[in-house]
Amino acid sequence: MSVDIESLQLLEEGLRKTMAGASGGELDAALSDLGWLDMLDEMPDTAIPLVFRLLGETGAHAPVLNDVVLRAAGHDSGGTVPLPYAGGSWVVWDRNGPPGPALGGDLPIQRVAAGEPVPLAAGRRALGWWLVGAGRAMLSLARQHAVDRVQFGRPVASFQAIRHRLAETLVAIEGAEATLLSASDELGCLLAKAAAGQAALTAARHCQQVLGGIGFTAEHELHRHVKRVLVLDGLLGSTRELTREAGAILRANGSAPRLVHL
Repeated sequence: MSVDIESLQLLEEGLRKTMAGASGGELDAALSDLGWLDMLDEMPDTAIPLVFRLLGETGAHAPVLNDVVLRAAGHDSGGTVPLPYAGGSWVVWDRNGPPGPALGGDLPIQRVAAGEPVPLAAGRRALGWWLVGAGRAMLSLARQHAVDRVQFGRPVASFQAIRHRLAETLVAIEGAEATLLSASDELGCLLAKAAAGQAALTAARHCQQVLGGIGFTAEHELHRHVKRVLVLDGLLGSTRELTREAGAILRANGSAPRLVHL
């Protein structure tokens, strides 16, 4: 199913407005009313990047990763499924529960015993888009601060060190997004999630330096995005773990496939 540009823009505007006013179980219900599950069935290549990128950009959260993984496994959506986490642990993302004590109390994620193996490629790609969206949100905050903040009679955005940090962040995010757009198999999705995680961590590091002390305060939005990407990076394998896993796959195969046809 194809969607024309105008319809896609209207859909994005509606989703962004919904995410700006709701999060958690409330957003889960709102997305269901907007036809999220139908979109997941009929146009996953459009729905997954759009919804998960907007979750990152708006800072909202919803347990829709469950739906992506369940559908990839051939099961009905609407429930939950144990998900592997960094370090060999497992978690469940509750659909209606309050933020859990695990992983900093930011999301309704609970630690559980080891679950059954599930297909990970689609979930990793979805998380990659979420991480890219969060990276863009952090970059936007840092850029605006650099434009507004004046020192020595000049906006700090004119200082070369600040511009280098913002530029490096943008390059990392754009590269991760290109990798996500090209991901079409298990190895591609693994590498895309690793690239997105690395880009988000790069954004967190550089944008914190650009913002300085204000970025550490509870009143500023940056620390919420930093906390979120640290949690999301560990889901379905951290950047470090996935990089090692990709290396092991390539060594075992004795060659590297062409991931992008130029």
